[in-house]
Formats: sequence, structure tokens, C-alpha cells
Amino acid sequence: MKIESFSNQLEYKDNGVSTKVLLDTAFTREIRILLKEGQHMKEHKAPFPIIVHVLEGNINFGVEGKTYPIKKGDIFTLDANIPHDLSALKNSIVRLSLSKLDSFER
Repeated sequence: MKIESFSNQLEYKDNGVSTKVLLDTAFTREIRILLKEGQHMKEHKAPFPIIVHVLEGNINFGVEGKTYPIKKGDIFTLDANIPHDLSALKNSIVRLSLSKLDSFER
């Protein structure tokens, strides 16, 4: 058993988004993404479906030219190979769940 926390040792970077794999299981990778207010993660896509959960803050999640305001507590899925980006409206903690077959380097 391994216990991790999405809210411990928060180190927001001034020069970019901070990512950390918190759990690496037999079937999934649980990744913490820290975005400071105003930071942007450029458009990218994942080769497998993803699950995104905003644990703290607010983000704008862009999908194929449309922007979705996502708030603390919201969770959603996105199919594979869909271009998307995100921007932090406040300091935000985002949980990204990836298939074990995927890599979080974009």
C-alpha cells in the first residue's frame, strides 16, 4: 500500500506548470498538476482517454476551440487524441488520471 497526498509539498513554479506522478499503479498513473493563477498549459493531446479532476482552484479547459470553465470539485473525461489546453484562473491543483499505457510527457 502506498499513501500520497495531492495537497502536501505544493511547489508552484513561476516559470511553468509543475507536474508530479503521485501514484503509479498496475493500471493507472495519478498525476498532480500545479498551475499558478495565469499559467497556461499549451495545447496537446493524449493517446488514451484521460480523467481530469480539479481539486483546488478554477481553470479554463479548452477543447477543439471551445472553452469550458471548470471549478473546484469538477471531474470529467476526455477521449483519446482530442487536442486540449488549460489555463489557471486561480492557483489550481489538478488530478490527471492516465492509462498505464500512456506517458505524461507532452
